[in-house]
Amino acid sequence: MAITLEEQKNARRKAMLLLEHMDRTEKGLNDRLRQAGFSPEAVADAMDYVKSYGYINDARYAQNYISYRMNSKSRQKILQELQQKGIDRQTALEAWEEAAETEEPDECAVLRAAVEKRYRPGSELDEKEMRRLHGYLARRGFQFGDIIHVLEELNITQKKEYSEFE
Repeated sequence: MAITLEEQKNARRKAMLLLEHMDRTEKGLNDRLRQAGFSPEAVADAMDYVKSYGYINDARYAQNYISYRMNSKSRQKILQELQQKGIDRQTALEAWEEAAETEEPDECAVLRAAVEKRYRPGSELDEKEMRRLHGYLARRGFQFGDIIHVLEELNITQKKEYSEFE
């Protein structure tokens, strides 16, 4: 089915309006145009139109996304979020490497801040609290070894459970 000139103009206009407010991934813009009710042909035409002017660029999007979040989230979490936004893993990894060259992220500092937000250095946690803390940090993409290292560094330990038979 061929698209009408009117639908083509409307789809291009909508794409430009969406990009005016914020940078988007190719997948994100494609999804928004489809949600707006445009035909697949009109969406493809609008995507080609904005790409031809360089208004949409997944590599640039990934670089901006990473540099903005690199000091507050783990590398793994950022890469996961980019993949959910439709950026392929290779593009995300290349963007990470470029950003890391200039900004030198300190993932242990980010991890330390996440732990200190919840517990003071020197805290003693029961087994349930310790398990929750490990799970919380692991879900945010931090490596198990790094978690252990930072907890030891902050002297956050698990209370010893004593049984009545000791």
